[in-house]
Amino acid sequence: MSARYSGRMIFFPSFALRRNLRGFLIVLAAAAPFALPQQPAAKDDADLDRQLQQIAAAHHGKLAVFAHNLKTGETASLDPDEPVKTASTIKMGILLDAAEQIRAGQASLGEKVVLTKANQVQGSGILGQLTAPLTLTLGDVLHLMVVLSDNTATNVAIDRLGLDHINATLRAAGLKQTVLYKKVYVPAQGPMPADQPKFGLGKTTAREMASIMERLAECRLSLDGTAPIPDDGAICGSILHMLRQQQDRDSLPRYLEALDTSEHGSAIANKTGALDQVRNDVALIATKSGPVVIAGFTWDNADQRWTGDNEAPQTLGKVAKAVVARWSPGGLDADSFNWENPPAAQK
Repeated sequence: MSARYSGRMIFFPSFALRRNLRGFLIVLAAAAPFALPQQPAAKDDADLDRQLQQIAAAHHGKLAVFAHNLKTGETASLDPDEPVKTASTIKMGILLDAAEQIRAGQASLGEKVVLTKANQVQGSGILGQLTAPLTLTLGDVLHLMVVLSDNTATNVAIDRLGLDHINATLRAAGLKQTVLYKKVYVPAQGPMPADQPKFGLGKTTAREMASIMERLAECRLSLDGTAPIPDDGAICGSILHMLRQQQDRDSLPRYLEALDTSEHGSAIANKTGALDQVRNDVALIATKSGPVVIAGFTWDNADQRWTGDNEAPQTLGKVAKAVVARWSPGGLDADSFNWENPPAAQK
C-alpha cells in the first residue's frame, strides 16, 4: 500500500451450486491447520540471528523479521511474534482466502466483478482513476491488488470474497494475530476490536505473515485437513505468478536481483506494504540451495521519505542479502523452483 496506504492466468469454472457460506465459515473456524507430512524440522540459525540483530541496531526505527529455509528447515528471526501494522502485506491474506474459495468451487479467477464508484479510493493503483462502472474478472483485480498494490482493486476483491470469510480463513490457517479489519480508505463497518485504531488496515506478525507465503510456496491450501486435489498446483501457480510480477523491488529484492523482471523470470515473489513510518515486505526467494521465505516489518521509522533512498527499504534489503548469503552463497536461481506447479517441487 503506498500512498499513504500507500502471463499466464489459470481460469476455473464457476459452480452453479455453492456451499452454504455460514456452514463453510463454521468449518473453517474449527479446522486445525493442515501441514505436509515431511517438512524438515525447524532449527534456529544463531549466527544469522546475530546478523539480524546487528542490522536492526543500525536502523533508525524498529525491525521484526522471520526467515525460513524451506529445504533445510533452518530459521532466523528477530521479534517474530511482535504484532505489527500490515499496511498492504495484508493483501497476502486476501490471496490465501481467494485460493481457498477457488479450491472450494466458491469463486473462479475468470468470474466477472464490477468496479463501482463507491470502491474507488486514493493511494496506490490505477482502478481509482478509471471510469466506473467497469467490468473486470476476479483474476484481474487480484493481479492489480498485487502487482500495483491497487487499493481500489483490493476493495473490489474484499466485496467479492467477504471480509468475514477472509478472516475466517486466516483463523483456520492457525493465524491468531493476523486480521484484516476493513476495506482500504473506507470507514470500518460495525464494532471494531479495541486495537484497530493502533494497527489501521490490518495486524500480523512476521512469523504469521511468512506462514502465508509458505502455504503458497508449498501449496498447502487444504485448511480443513483434506488431501490436496489436482487443481491445487494450478491455483498456487496463478497466485505466485501475480507475486512474481510485483513491481516494488526496493525492499527485500533490493540487493539480490539485478535482472529486468518484466522481461526475465523473477526469482522472487513478494508483496510490500508502506505507510509514512512503515515499510514491510514478505517474499519467497528461489535460491540455488532451495526456496527461502522472508517476512520483514519496520515501523516507527525516522526516515519517512517516499523515495527509493528511504532507510527502511535499504534495511530490509540488507536483511535479505544476509539471509541469502548465509543459506545460499551461490545466490538466486529462478529455475530452481517450479513456479507454475509448486507441489511438483515437493516430490
